[in-house]
Amino acid sequence: MKTRFLLVLSLAGASAVYGQNPLSTELRQGYNEMKGAIAKAADEMPEADYGYTPGPGSRTYGATVVHAAAVQAAVCGAASGKQAPRLDQSKTGKADAVAAVKAAFAFCDPVYAAMTDAEATKMVKLFGGDRTMFGALDIGVIHSNETYGSLAVYLRAKSKVPPTSQR
Repeated sequence: MKTRFLLVLSLAGASAVYGQNPLSTELRQGYNEMKGAIAKAADEMPEADYGYTPGPGSRTYGATVVHAAAVQAAVCGAASGKQAPRLDQSKTGKADAVAAVKAAFAFCDPVYAAMTDAEATKMVKLFGGDRTMFGALDIGVIHSNETYGSLAVYLRAKSKVPPTSQR
């Protein structure tokens, strides 16, 4: 009986918090999932394989990690109206790529954390067009998902298990 009461109490509390800002809460959840996956993927690949590319015209693993960080930072800059950190996309070694990911997420964390459903419809400029704040930040999550998919393939090509597939 006590366990059932605690479960009901926990679900009611979670529903109340989620219910206040369901859109921004869901967006934040997606951001945090991809943030963790990309950070772990950046760490997972050995330094020696950061120059790996699956074929002509493809980015190296390191360049893909830095690209993910740079786009995420740019999206957060547009959504917040603040200057995003300048990430040098030519520095693609493991130490620089991991540092870029950390810098991008440190910049973006407060942007995603502060967004409410009321702010979600605020219009912002992103890559030359008009988007809602929600739409801009959602593009960041979508792009991170797409980029993580590439990182997962690179990891598997090097006989590594991607973070989201690890048990």
